[in-house]
Amino acid sequence: MDLDTLFKEAEKAALQSYSPYSHFRVGAALLTEDGRIITGTNVENRSFGLTICAERSAVVSAVSSGAKRFVALAISTPDSEIPVGPCGACRQVLSEFMGTDSPVRFGGSSAERINTTIKDLLPFDSLYDLADSMNE
Repeated sequence: MDLDTLFKEAEKAALQSYSPYSHFRVGAALLTEDGRIITGTNVENRSFGLTICAERSAVVSAVSSGAKRFVALAISTPDSEIPVGPCGACRQVLSEFMGTDSPVRFGGSSAERINTTIKDLLPFDSLYDLADSMNE
């Protein structure tokens, strides 16, 4: 599975967004350890605190289907010309289920794509720092 294919799935997921307040669609696609692609989209609510991001939507769907380890992530924000990465809450949730070197690609409506890793998104994640210090 390549990141181009995963990103195309994130783009499709963004089309299912429920975003009547922000009009900002987001789609996420996770590649599971066993090779499945699980997607999610943002679902807004008029009580903004109850809104769920596409990345967490995908994680919840994946865990509900039995997947608990993910090897790659793609995020599409078609209503933004520039690539928009995951919010802090999503970064924290993703770090629970993905290894530090797991690839992440995100992009908006332009051709620009950002390729990074979970570690670079969340460089001082205490979960990994603690595990690394215990293995020294």
